[in-house]
Formats: sequence, C-alpha cells, structure tokens
Amino acid sequence: MFYMDPTYAILIPGLLVSLWAQCRVDSVTRKYARVSARCGLTGAALAPRLLHEEGIDDVTVERIGGNLTDHYDPSTRTLRLSQGVADSTSLTALGVAAHETGHALQHRDAYKPLVLRTAVVPTVNIGSNLSWPLFLIGLIFNWQPLITLGIVFFLLTVLFTLITLPVEFNASKRAMTALSSGGYLDADELDGAGRVLKAAAMTYVAAALTAVLQLLRLLALSNRRRDR
Repeated sequence: MFYMDPTYAILIPGLLVSLWAQCRVDSVTRKYARVSARCGLTGAALAPRLLHEEGIDDVTVERIGGNLTDHYDPSTRTLRLSQGVADSTSLTALGVAAHETGHALQHRDAYKPLVLRTAVVPTVNIGSNLSWPLFLIGLIFNWQPLITLGIVFFLLTVLFTLITLPVEFNASKRAMTALSSGGYLDADELDGAGRVLKAAAMTYVAAALTAVLQLLRLLALSNRRRDR
C-alpha cells in the first residue's frame, strides 16, 4: 500500500512560493527582454562603465553560456554575463548587468554579508553534500547522534540561504542607484528594470523559505523517531 509521509505537508508552502516565484521571474524577464533601453547600451557595454564610474578597473567582464547564468566571482574578480544579457540592450539585460556590478561594489566595500557568504561557501558545500546521507543513515540505524549531525549540516545550508537575502537585495539597490544616478535609464525604464530585479529577488526568498521548511521537516522526522 502506498504510504505518504505526512511531514511532506510541511514543504507545501515552500513549493507553492517557489513555483510562483519562478513563473513570475520567467514572465517578467521575458516581458522586459523585449523592451530596449533608450541609451542603446548592451549589458556588456554597461557593466564596465558602471565599474569605471565607481573607480573599479580591475574587474574583468566575461561572457558565459546559459540563460541568466550571470554572476560575480569575488575570488577572481570576474563579472560573468550570459550571452543574452551581454549582447542585449533590453531592460532585463541592463538590470541584470547592473545587479552583478552591484556585487562587485559590495566586494570593493567589504560588504559584511557578502564577506560572510563567501567565507562559508566551502563549509556549506561540504555540509549540503553530507547532510542528507548522514540523516538517512541515522534514521535507518536509529542512531540519534548521526541524525543530529545531519541536521546540523543542513542548518548550514539554511543559514547560507538566509545570508544570501541581504546580499541580493543590496546588490539590486546598488544597481538601481547606479542606473538612475548615471542617467542610463529614464523613469519608466527604471520601473521596468526594478520589476525584473524584484522578481529575481523573490526566487531567493523562495529558496530560503524552502530551506527553512525542509529543516523543520527534518526536525519533525527526528522527533518522531525519538518518540517510537
């Protein structure tokens, strides 16, 4: 007989928010990918300008494959833009390029949440790979110390998603300030770029919520095992 673990219900709100956030970001980015900025700059042309205006001339801007795979790598001081962002003059492209530039500004300013997130990445990677195997083995052999260790490792993942929130929101704030103060976008264009960045930010909120709910599920499973 099919058995559904009732603790899965804990994850439902996170699943619903994640689906909504992904649909929202897909819809908004597609919409504003069809609207070209009046300044005529591509993402690849905008990013170096924003960096130079902030006195940053040692960050390399590169193209990478994929869709919206854009990111800033503080270890190599490299800002990587996906092809669709690098070569497009759309509001989506300029918003994303400015956002990644915002991360470079955070790095220059030693923005504490970014510094903390960068520092914990190696530990989080190890913890995320070990958390579930340890937890499941602990459940199978009914060994509480291993269950607890799995939960502790997963807690590192949760903390990482929470630390990520201020990093992403602050990068978007810096992006909007740079686009506005530099005169790159008009008021209506700033609204469109802002919508893109807000939609993208909600995917990080959804990821954090899902991680917290997953942690609560692990705790529920652990407590249920103890009560047996």
